[in-house]
Amino acid sequence: MSTDIPHSEKPSTLRANRGVNVAVLVNAKIDSLLESTSRSFYPTLKYLPKKIRGQIGLLYLLARVADTIADSKEGETEELKRLLSQYNDVAQGRSETMPDFSEIANIQDNESEAELLRNVPDVIEGLQEYSEADRERMLECLETIVGGQILDLDRFGVAKEGGEISALVNNEEMDDYTYRVAGCVGVFWTKMSLAHLISLGRYKEEELFAKGIRFGKALQMINILRDIPEDLRFGRCYIPSEALARHDLTPEDLLKKGNIDKFRPLYDEYLDITNDHLDAAVEYIKMLPETQFRLKASCMLPVLIGQRTVTLLREGNILDSADRIKVTRDEIKSYAKKLLRALVIPGGVKRLLEKNKDTPKDD
Repeated sequence: MSTDIPHSEKPSTLRANRGVNVAVLVNAKIDSLLESTSRSFYPTLKYLPKKIRGQIGLLYLLARVADTIADSKEGETEELKRLLSQYNDVAQGRSETMPDFSEIANIQDNESEAELLRNVPDVIEGLQEYSEADRERMLECLETIVGGQILDLDRFGVAKEGGEISALVNNEEMDDYTYRVAGCVGVFWTKMSLAHLISLGRYKEEELFAKGIRFGKALQMINILRDIPEDLRFGRCYIPSEALARHDLTPEDLLKKGNIDKFRPLYDEYLDITNDHLDAAVEYIKMLPETQFRLKASCMLPVLIGQRTVTLLREGNILDSADRIKVTRDEIKSYAKKLLRALVIPGGVKRLLEKNKDTPKDD
């Protein structure tokens, strides 16, 4: 092991800090908002190197604001699009007129998200803590995400329960959507890593960016495939209508849990696509320098959780809305321990990721 590894990068330090709250990102309020709004992402932040931890945490909150606005269950489509655009304009520095979020904050079912909307000015103000170059990286990603949310509203309208179900048309639309709301985050994460932590040759950088995009797409595909019942309930089907038609299915057919056998072949196709993206994420991790323990750990945790989620989705009946499929908190804690052990054992990272990978069973 190299002797010039910063002490903060050593696995022993990661283990020592495992039970300690993440260091302040921007300020106590931002930290509190971040912890309360993210069940699975906040633990990842604990492993990130300090040089990029705050920027990535802040981008999460900026994007979560947009997501909360877009997913509001009441209001008119044009009004939500207006709020999204005005919010983004203020964040981008194109406007100083902050929209009034009090009305949609009051209708949120999730109190943490309501509190986030009440503190949007503080979230945007957090951008001033970072360099102009880092602000540009964050805002470039936010611009893409907001564009994706507005397109989502154009396609589906407001997420109202019991309404008519609309679906994406084809796989191209699905792939474009996963890039806009998650693949672009892989680009941002990679830009931050290259700017502050690692150095690769030009062609290696291009490869890392391509794999980073697929890393983000993998996590969004998991969201899509896990949240089918919830999305259908609010009139949104991210499984393309053309693909469903090939299996003699409609979006409405996915409301009936008894249709799982008919849906299963198509569902497994999308799980296989997700696995292919996760394989690219594993390759992304392998490309990171061995000395970057924290960076590797922060990338490994979502991959391990993602791999386990795909296995659960393949084994369960996703059309049964009463059977909520998700990785438990205890499993997440177990993965955190396993990844720290893997980092200190030669070949441990590769073995853990391979052992954890979802493997489709032959019929």
